Amino acid sequence: MDTLPPQVEPECKAALLDVQAVAQLLKCSTRHVYRLADAGQMPLPTKLGVLNRWVQSEVESWIASGCPSSEPDSDAS
Repeated sequence: MDTLPPQVEPECKAALLDVQAVAQLLKCSTRHVYRLADAGQMPLPTKLGVLNRWVQSEVESWIASGCPSSEPDSDAS
């Protein structure tokens, strides 16, 4: 008798947020979310084909740390 191993569902701890969810967290418009990301002022989204998704833990950490700019300091010597 061949028995198959029990199905184990992988743990998924990295929730992905769409732009509407990020905008809701930040209490701003979706366009402003894209502007912040384009300017390097927030974590960049992950591209899934044509979709943009943000890792929820990265966005929440960024908010918890006071929303610092994600750009490296350009005037640092």
